[in-house]
Amino acid sequence: MANYGKKYTEAKKQVEALKQYELSEAVSLLKKVNYAKFDATVNVAIKTNANPKYNDQMLRATTILPHGTGKKVRVAVFVSEDKVAEAKKAGADLAGFESILTAIKSGKMDFDVLITTPDHIRDLAPVAKQLGPKGLMPSPKAGTVAMDIVQAVEEVKKGKIEFRLDKTGNIHAGVGKISFKEDQLVENIQALMKAVEENKPSGVKGKLVKKVVISTTMSPGILINY
Repeated sequence: MANYGKKYTEAKKQVEALKQYELSEAVSLLKKVNYAKFDATVNVAIKTNANPKYNDQMLRATTILPHGTGKKVRVAVFVSEDKVAEAKKAGADLAGFESILTAIKSGKMDFDVLITTPDHIRDLAPVAKQLGPKGLMPSPKAGTVAMDIVQAVEEVKKGKIEFRLDKTGNIHAGVGKISFKEDQLVENIQALMKAVEENKPSGVKGKLVKKVVISTTMSPGILINY
């Protein structure tokens, strides 16, 4: 770890601590200061003026990143057997009713996203305790409870992400991989920021976003002029 500590220190020297970089400049700098040997995820941290203790200041929504996340997302669809073929044709990795329930009960949740229809959400109640802590319980706000299963699966596969306020009023989201072209990362970050502003809670008066920082899994954070 000492070597990583040295690399981090060297990388941090290239970033002016209080400077607010223009987005394209920040992305370019991020590529220079990322020292991970793997294809690191690019993360955006947004500090907001929202207080999640109040219902009218909660924020939870989705957006489709134009260039996807760079991560292969495994999608499971919980539907009646007559809809299984349709779900798989749309791109679902797993689909079924009893088979999905059995897998969840046994702890074999080999998927990143679970989608279902409004008429089947109640059938997941017995396994809600397994799904909830892992953030896998389908929700209308996340677009994972939908009448149109085909559209829901296709959107997730295209790069649909969910973002929400954490307990401290911050939003964290992965917006691609460091191997992406600079303009792809810029466009993905712009799409996220646009969606955050469009979903500004009614209870937040004045400006929603306080501060935006981008980083990779192993890099110093870079402040963006926003």
